[in-house]
Amino acid sequence: MKNTLRLLPLAIATLLTSGALSGVQAGDIKIPEKPYKVVHVVKPDTGISSHKEVKQALTQPKIEVVFVLDTTGSMSGLIKAAKEKIWSIASTMAQAKTAPEIKMGLVAYRDRGDQYVTRLTDLSSDLDSMYAKLMDFRAAGGGDTPESVNQALYEAVHKMSWSQDEGTYKVVFLVGDAPAHMDYHDDVKYPDTIHIAGHKGIIVNAIQSGNNRRATKNWQRIAALGQGNYFQVEQSGNAVAIATPYDDELAELSGKMDGTRLYYGTVQEKRRQEAKVAAGSKLKFGASKASQARRAAFNASVSGKSNFLGEKELVDEVVSGAVSLSSLPSAELPEELKAMKPVERETFVAKKAEERQRLHTQIKDLAKKRDTYLKQKVEAAGLDKDSLDVQIFDAIREQSAEKGLVYDKSDMKY
Repeated sequence: MKNTLRLLPLAIATLLTSGALSGVQAGDIKIPEKPYKVVHVVKPDTGISSHKEVKQALTQPKIEVVFVLDTTGSMSGLIKAAKEKIWSIASTMAQAKTAPEIKMGLVAYRDRGDQYVTRLTDLSSDLDSMYAKLMDFRAAGGGDTPESVNQALYEAVHKMSWSQDEGTYKVVFLVGDAPAHMDYHDDVKYPDTIHIAGHKGIIVNAIQSGNNRRATKNWQRIAALGQGNYFQVEQSGNAVAIATPYDDELAELSGKMDGTRLYYGTVQEKRRQEAKVAAGSKLKFGASKASQARRAAFNASVSGKSNFLGEKELVDEVVSGAVSLSSLPSAELPEELKAMKPVERETFVAKKAEERQRLHTQIKDLAKKRDTYLKQKVEAAGLDKDSLDVQIFDAIREQSAEKGLVYDKSDMKY
């Protein structure tokens, strides 16, 4: 770590001389006195082009969340709740006083003899793709009470791309209604896995669906060992599910804003981008209007920018000065631009940028109205005490404080 700190001034000097930090003067960047911590290393090819973005990259806190979700037959209500609430959970996390970088992952599990034991979606800031996979899960299998909780937790801790940064808030939410199979002799038992999680700085929370007594004992012990919270919800999930007059319009605006994206790059890069766009389209045609509205609100936040843009998004990079249209090989251009003259390309991208800014403003305004409407309805119905939403938020707010993330009670999103 000491060597990293010594190299920080040299790294910034390299960026300045390489031209990666166009417009930033050496005197603009202040190197703090010790003690200080490098939170993010900026490489010359990141496209960062302003003092503000440099500062954000060096100081932005990080959150990594993995949901370990029982997908057996008895979990249909909670799986439905998870599909509805992922975006509001992300929006809530985005409300920290310094907007964090947010990554999510998923471990779906059942038991041996079912269609599958586990299915993994690695940690990523591409929440669209994670959500598209979550949409495919249906409750099925199970029936014999104990499930492969040990294997699911083991894979959550060992097979996810967790950050090595000690400043990252890393957390697992185990969600299920049945105890762990402790009779599989080739399993790594959950106490051993949670011990390793502690060394990696991963907190383990346990959310019990229903009131199976054996599961209660398991879940309470898992939370205690994982330095996390235990809470119990009904089989339905106790999630707040209130439609608003703003959902349909937000969903429509979100689809229009997606349409402002233009991707460039190599054939392989474009294929990855096409997969992300396909995930967004799947959400548009398969998710509820309320979920689409929640996604729109998240994407309009600072933390949601990376999910909205993905990689190599041309409009944003041209506007920020990270890329010059004239410098791009024709083969790397979006198909829409290839047949255009250089001036036409510039005009086309500028119009996309203007349209995006207008849509972004509309979404922010409507999201505020939706938020106010929901808070009034939730408070009037008395749903603001022990819902799934509130309990997850309370856990995040309490546990992330030591990583420098500051939340207010009013930051709760539904």
